[in-house]
Amino acid sequence: MTAIATLPTEPRAGSGATLRVLFVAPYVPSPIRVRPFQLLRQLLCRGHAVTLVCPAAAADGPALDELRRLGAAVAPVRLRRTDTLGAYLRALPGQLPLQAAHCLSPAFTRAVREALAGQPFDLVHIEHLRAAEIARAAAAGVSSPPPLVLDAVDSISLLFERAIRRSPSRTTRAMALLDLARTRRYEAAYVRRFAHIAITSPEDRWALETLREHYEQPCGAEISVVPNGVDLDYFRPTGEAREPATLLFSGKMSYHANHAAALFLLRAIMPRVWSSRPETRVVIAGAQPAPGLLAYRRDPRVEITGLVADLRPYLARASVAAAPLCYGVGVQNKVLEALAMAAPVVAARQATVALGARPGAELLVAEDAEGFAQQILALLADPQRREALARAGRAYVERHHSWSASALALERCYAAALARGA
Repeated sequence: MTAIATLPTEPRAGSGATLRVLFVAPYVPSPIRVRPFQLLRQLLCRGHAVTLVCPAAAADGPALDELRRLGAAVAPVRLRRTDTLGAYLRALPGQLPLQAAHCLSPAFTRAVREALAGQPFDLVHIEHLRAAEIARAAAAGVSSPPPLVLDAVDSISLLFERAIRRSPSRTTRAMALLDLARTRRYEAAYVRRFAHIAITSPEDRWALETLREHYEQPCGAEISVVPNGVDLDYFRPTGEAREPATLLFSGKMSYHANHAAALFLLRAIMPRVWSSRPETRVVIAGAQPAPGLLAYRRDPRVEITGLVADLRPYLARASVAAAPLCYGVGVQNKVLEALAMAAPVVAARQATVALGARPGAELLVAEDAEGFAQQILALLADPQRREALARAGRAYVERHHSWSASALALERCYAAALARGA
């Protein structure tokens, strides 16, 4: 049985109604899993009482300790690799998306059900499609469950569509094709399965609403945009001099879209840059780079860091931060963090579609490898332009991407779910 700490009955900070929130996540919220971590942190700072149930391994101990320090009651669930494999095998013959089956184990479902039965909650916050079916199954096992609010984060079926068209990996394309139809059906039914749905961008909301209409689902729960923020105190300009010709791309490299972007940068963009500026360095910073990416370490101009404890020094030193995503969905945290650190950004249009930043004023946008190379070379040759972009980019995120504003939007989702339940 999973032990869960008793929730406080009085607000610890902030003002207004204090909610008792059961937060169900398919992974440990952390600075790497930045959206759930920052939203959970903001909820606690605003006085809400939060209990987190999530899978955790021994290596997650420091992250769990940090969440406890912030004030969350944490109930980690130990899952074995065979639990995930078994969930996939059970889902294959049916209609459940493999993403929704990812953590769908008896142990995880039981832990959530015990939390719901053990004490009263005002609502359940569900992080991502991967935790959706777990929370639904657990809630079905208790009488009078609280409203279920799904933070879908992104439209996964939209991501799969783009991966099928643009990923260089046959495995990625095959897995996306395998799960696309069932994911579309599941996402179309969000509006009748949950009391409210949050999503990171208007484009992803459009995708979910289009699916609802296509599959003739009733007009049920509302879908609200809760954009990603950036920690403006943590990611801030340092004032140190930037290197004269260093390009940075950051992100978790085990994520297929980031892996594809890194290969696109090294294979298609950098040869064009090196033909004019052979001294230019490239830094690929992020956890779990695949062997195909690590092979580029043979070039002394390329640094593949793997996991870094602190990304800020890399952002502070870079001449230019690049986001050459071939495909993707939602708000790209890598772009927000670079802008917050006053690094000049050159990004693919797909990486900026969810942002309100003005191309040419607060960042630069490129359409293809040649366009990326030309934008990068122009910035490397013009320190004054880099400085102007850096100042404007920082000002943009200060105006539009604070986590406190995102938390306020999430609270409005909670209020709508509670009103709908009442």
